[in-house]
Amino acid sequence: MNFLLANLLSEPVGVAHYMVVGAVLFTCGIVCMATKRNALGVLMGVELVLNGANINLIAMGSPYLQGENATLGLDGQLMALFVIVLAAAEAAVLLAITLNFYNSAGSVDIDQADQLRG
Repeated sequence: MNFLLANLLSEPVGVAHYMVVGAVLFTCGIVCMATKRNALGVLMGVELVLNGANINLIAMGSPYLQGENATLGLDGQLMALFVIVLAAAEAAVLLAITLNFYNSAGSVDIDQADQLRG
């Protein structure tokens, strides 16, 4: 493990470095979603997960991985752009639901969200 880490730190920045950063962001988002009791904290965790996935998508779409058969290499960037648009729509809808819940319950605690049942 130490050899792998030392080898990764001594190389110039490449695809593996971006994959490690994406994996760390993804893991931080999962931990944030699992531990926060506040709806806005969970929303931050979702955004971290999506950003980690975006970094991995862009890294995997790198022309360095495709070799001689490289096209424009925009597959990862286009998928990441789609995820960003989806995340913006998701954040707007969830923020509207959270503000509506705050107006009715006076808190954004997820444990009190059972009041939303019809």
